[in-house]
Amino acid sequence: MPRNEQNIVITAKYKVKRSTELMTFLLEKLNTSRNNVKHLLSNKQVLVNGNQVSQFNFPLANEDEVALTKFPVQTSLKPQVKVQKKERVYLDIVYEDEDFVAINKPAGLLAVASDKELTDTAYSQVFEYLKAKNKRPYVIHRIDKETSGVLVFTTNPKLQSRLRLDWNKYVKYRGYMAICEGHLEPKQATLKNYLANNEYNLVYVSNNRSDQLAITNYKVIAENKTLSLLDINIDTGRKNQIRVQLAHLGHPIIGDEKYGHKEAFKRLGLHASKLVFVNPYTNKEISINAKIPSQFYSLFK
Repeated sequence: MPRNEQNIVITAKYKVKRSTELMTFLLEKLNTSRNNVKHLLSNKQVLVNGNQVSQFNFPLANEDEVALTKFPVQTSLKPQVKVQKKERVYLDIVYEDEDFVAINKPAGLLAVASDKELTDTAYSQVFEYLKAKNKRPYVIHRIDKETSGVLVFTTNPKLQSRLRLDWNKYVKYRGYMAICEGHLEPKQATLKNYLANNEYNLVYVSNNRSDQLAITNYKVIAENKTLSLLDINIDTGRKNQIRVQLAHLGHPIIGDEKYGHKEAFKRLGLHASKLVFVNPYTNKEISINAKIPSQFYSLFK
């Protein structure tokens, strides 16, 4: 049975605050016997970031989420890996080395688990892929569920701690392609806005300078009668910043019902096309590209 079809009932959740092993963590949190913890693990009732784990010494890192389930959780099938262009792709790996794995995440797939979706995530797919290599992924950054494109995980917990502590210091370029409503003037500009969240967890442009500053650079590279294709790079990584800033200008991204685009479109017109960052231990600059979806260009002749 696919994991997203299982009736997973969570009985407890715990956030990891420091690096440790799964058995040690559960013994501390549950205040129970070692045999009881072994039973939970062997009975497949323990999830780490939405993935079923039975390994006693499984490594945990800061910000991991450990959950206990009422019933056993079935292990998902291993993901297929892209090998040929014409092959049906389940997990599209665009970069891999000893410390990092990057995928071209499809639109509509969550990057990591949420309260509404535990197991059907990009993280889970990469987790299953790395399991055969005796590795696990650690989260460095995220992109929206509706956005496709470059998503990077590290397999080194020390690198994760270093990168998450100061991601903006190590990331050098975050490039996107976007299709928005209407024609922008000027054709090239930098948007600077302060962003805040409302009571419904929607992001909006604020006049309060104590809120989060968002900086987005765009350039129009194609137009048709009603739409514009933008080449974008961002200086800040705020939640939904491109979507919110363009909507604030009156040019929402197509397919973005959340921030104002009314016409039906089969997906959000936003793709994370390029990410450049530095490995803080080797000082090596890593540049990763994700192929731009063909439908982005098909709208413009």
